[in-house]
Amino acid sequence: MDESLWRAIVRCEPTFDGQFFYGVVTTRVFCRPSCRSRTPRPENVRIFTSVDDAIAAGFRPCKRCRPDEDPLGPDEALVECAKRVMDRLYSAPLKLGDIARELAVSPYHLHRVFRRVAGTPPAAYLLQTRVEAAKKALATECGRPITDIALAVGFRSSSHFSTTFRRIVGCSPSRYRALHVRSQAEQEVAR
Repeated sequence: MDESLWRAIVRCEPTFDGQFFYGVVTTRVFCRPSCRSRTPRPENVRIFTSVDDAIAAGFRPCKRCRPDEDPLGPDEALVECAKRVMDRLYSAPLKLGDIARELAVSPYHLHRVFRRVAGTPPAAYLLQTRVEAAKKALATECGRPITDIALAVGFRSSSHFSTTFRRIVGCSPSRYRALHVRSQAEQEVAR
């Protein structure tokens, strides 16, 4: 067996999900590389390139990681669902408990899985989503007050919005708007 595949199994690496599956001869069960089940002995492992190959070899799907169902692992699917909730409700006063309740998981589990899979905590993803919505509004709604935009995208105050925007984007909201308006004007003159 290839050493990189074995490392992926031992470390339960989700990046290898879908690239291969492994079966355990002693249990006749096959899993995704990210499965959190007990690590098998290397001599009992068989590698498969697809679910069909594993089933044809007489292995059944793991009940924990369900390799025969969603192409994403359960953790990746949870993170995708959480992102969809945040993308849909970013303008609301959203808390981790609200997202976890909607997904029927504990807030601790959601935070831990989200951070591991996405590489960032849910709060940072939500802030980034709000800032992206604000950037779009600042660029397209030139006459709208910045405070209105800040409140509309879910920030609790204009000062919190300005501080966060400056930290993430690198300039103030008003400077961002001015740069975008000037850039649009230059493009129109060039036509």
